[in-house]
Amino acid sequence: MLRLTVVGAVLAGMALGNVSGGQLQQIQSQHYPGQVHQPGDLDPNTDPRRLEQQEEARSTERQKRLVADTDKLLALATDLKQQVDKTNKNILSVDVIKKADEIEKLAHSVKERMKG
Repeated sequence: MLRLTVVGAVLAGMALGNVSGGQLQQIQSQHYPGQVHQPGDLDPNTDPRRLEQQEEARSTERQKRLVADTDKLLALATDLKQQVDKTNKNILSVDVIKKADEIEKLAHSVKERMKG
């Protein structure tokens, strides 16, 4: 019985020795999907260069949104000023109040994004 176990282990070892790297990878991918890595592969979630590039892309996109939103704030504020100039002290337009609310919400959004 012991001899049979030893012979089986030796044959299994020899069989594994004859399997090429590509075949071993294929066998591993069948049994452990998503777990096969080539030597020297870095996990994309922990690769410092990739993380740095992602952070740079997020920062650039954030800056673009801030510029666009501040441009919109300027346009809204200019429009609000023109509308207020057309009113008198006894009449305040509903549109002026809506525009002021829109400016307030956008300004708050910009402020929060600037914080981080």
